[in-house]
Amino acid sequence: MGVKVLQPGMLATIQDLGRYGLQKFGVIVGGAMDSSSLRIANLLVGNSEGEGALEVTLFGTSLLFESDELIAITGGNLQPTIDGKEIPMWQPVLIRQGSILKFNAAISGSRAYVSFSGGIQIPKVMGSKSTYIRAGIGGFQGRKLQKNDVFECNKRTESGEDLFNQLKKKVNYLSWSVYHTPFITFKKIQTIRIIRGSEYERFDEESLKKFFSTPYTISTHSDRMGYRLEGEEIQLKEPFELLSEGVTFGTIQVPSNGQPIILMADRQTTGGYPKIGQVITADLPSLAQMQANGQVYFKEVTLEEAQWALIHQEKEINELAFGLHIKRLHQL
Repeated sequence: MGVKVLQPGMLATIQDLGRYGLQKFGVIVGGAMDSSSLRIANLLVGNSEGEGALEVTLFGTSLLFESDELIAITGGNLQPTIDGKEIPMWQPVLIRQGSILKFNAAISGSRAYVSFSGGIQIPKVMGSKSTYIRAGIGGFQGRKLQKNDVFECNKRTESGEDLFNQLKKKVNYLSWSVYHTPFITFKKIQTIRIIRGSEYERFDEESLKKFFSTPYTISTHSDRMGYRLEGEEIQLKEPFELLSEGVTFGTIQVPSNGQPIILMADRQTTGGYPKIGQVITADLPSLAQMQANGQVYFKEVTLEEAQWALIHQEKEINELAFGLHIKRLHQL
């Protein structure tokens, strides 16, 4: 008995925080596009922050629960329902055996995360449950979920079991939920902070002025590997040859057509295009939740400012984890 996929929707995969330490062998990190939402979803059901969860994209995914399960849904609002009734997000929820969880069209954000207390019962590949579709590794048989797939859940954690038992005495839901604004925003027009890339000085002054003063639209030809942007062309002062160098989540490359590309969770390990900037880590979850046709403005910050933004974000998540622990110890 487990969870059966009735409809896979646009794209549903199992993701955690990625597989680290293998890029020197050409194996990407991958993992959740929005790591903050995944971490919070896991904390809500008593899991470790990096446990594997379901990443659902935009619309259409529906799941049949063949057993009672404790879950949490975070991330973008894809209008989730249980047996046709609206289900709350950003809190632990008890799903009864025989119930159907369905995600409808996204009204904010683009990706929802479903955590299961105890985690999804699949083996780790190279230390991670994350699905990397292009290489066919990790997740559910190395691919996106398909109709009639069935996956099992591990035994609930001790704190998850306590929550489960308390919810069984109630009406499946709680009177509170996590306030997500300190961690992530879901605006269609966003200002994304960046630090300078290694080839920043090679771009001409007019291009740099346009880059920071005009919006860039996320192309419909964007995916987990990269966001292609459409807007003012960015030009180099003069052509030059660049050897491939290491890249990471949030690296902004500029190919010969002058239209920037932001590398995302499934980016390659190296790249040969000039790098104009690097999205700061604290802004990656909000960027990952943007839909095609959303508009991005770039704002330059210092490395120190980027570090403090990340420290503040991590402090907020640590405080949330502590608060949830205290709440479970005392009352729901």
